[in-house]
Amino acid sequence: MNIQVRIKEIRTEFDSEFSACLSLEDFNNLQRKYLSRKGIVASLFKEIPKLSADEKRSAGKHLNVLRKSVEEKISEAIQSFQKKKKIDLSMDVSLPGTPEIYGNKHILSQVMDEINSIFNEIGFSVETGPEVETDFNNFSSLNFPENHPARDMQDTFFITKDVLLRTHTSSVQIRVMMDKEPPLRFISPGRVYRNEAINARSHCMFHQVEGLYVDKNVTFAELKGTVEYFCKRFFGKDVALRFRPSFFPFTEPSAEVDISCFLCGGSGCRVCKHTGWLEILGCGMVDPNVFKSVGFDPEKITGFAFGMGVERPAMLKYGITDIRMFWENDIRFLHQF
Repeated sequence: MNIQVRIKEIRTEFDSEFSACLSLEDFNNLQRKYLSRKGIVASLFKEIPKLSADEKRSAGKHLNVLRKSVEEKISEAIQSFQKKKKIDLSMDVSLPGTPEIYGNKHILSQVMDEINSIFNEIGFSVETGPEVETDFNNFSSLNFPENHPARDMQDTFFITKDVLLRTHTSSVQIRVMMDKEPPLRFISPGRVYRNEAINARSHCMFHQVEGLYVDKNVTFAELKGTVEYFCKRFFGKDVALRFRPSFFPFTEPSAEVDISCFLCGGSGCRVCKHTGWLEILGCGMVDPNVFKSVGFDPEKITGFAFGMGVERPAMLKYGITDIRMFWENDIRFLHQF
């Protein structure tokens, strides 16, 4: 179609649509339709390079006239419409408006996301599992023999004799190892439950992040490197670490990890009980009996595991003194994060 004819048609269409506008929104929509970067007038300008030299001059001139006319009519209409709006004299327009209050992620969710992100940087994926578990996944497969005193380390909420609320997310590690073959490198964050008295330092429900790396020739040195990387990323590059021998049924050798108190710089304060150190997590090399329970050959593979609570690192990092604050839904507390 001849571009001159098209320009006349668009002018006629615009005049018709302009006459039908009844509101400020209508004029704004009309402006977008004809004058935006992808609007009707802009699309005609894109046709000019296809024309001959003589046609370009004529078409360009008429298109500029069309654009200016459309701009002026819409601008005048919008200004006129705005002037007609009446101000409610009963309203004090000098008063500040009512602020909008927006929600945000809970502090524990923020800390969980940060922990997940740090481990993701060094190749750990995320695996999850159910909070209602079997005795086998939660205890027996993790080298807790039936009636063994080690089970007393964790006071458990039993639903039936063999079904319980998980006491740690190590049960997820069992599920993954029974479903997949090495190499495995993942963390398992989630809620856990223990029958404990609720006070400023403990709760019957809390969160854990546990990690597992299984492959050929995995060493304790790799475990130390992984833990050190996490602690320095989470608590700061100047934090110092120490590993203390410990006992866990599912790892051997086992260790507990302390970090230097970043509140007092290691000189001793109330938070670190004047020792200069803060206990942060447990870890160790996976016990061969755990590998046997999931069908892995401990002669061919090794691995390490670690686990930490989420509330405790959050309390240490942000100076929170009472674990119950996480669950009280006090808006004054939550808005600080």
